[in-house]
Amino acid sequence: MSKLRPLHDRVIVKRLEEERVSAGGIVIPDSATEKPTRGKVIAAGAGRILEDGKVRPMSVKEGDTVLFGKYAGQEIKIDGEELVFLKEDDIVAIIEG
Repeated sequence: MSKLRPLHDRVIVKRLEEERVSAGGIVIPDSATEKPTRGKVIAAGAGRILEDGKVRPMSVKEGDTVLFGKYAGQEIKIDGEELVFLKEDDIVAIIEG
């Protein structure tokens, strides 16, 4: 994949596949599944530029697994991989462990 470096408070995320089997053991077809809202951070910018010109560092880093809104960000395909460009504000949580 091409080396990408997002600007400022932007993050590049690769969606993680959701489970395709329900808790009761029923297999969910592709047409009935929703877009995953979990992803792995592929790259992160340096941080938000504040009004006084200082840079606030990012809360997320490369390799973090994050939760984000269903319709958040902009989807783009690069080298055959579907990625999502998000602002740091669109990330709801970091999944630890």
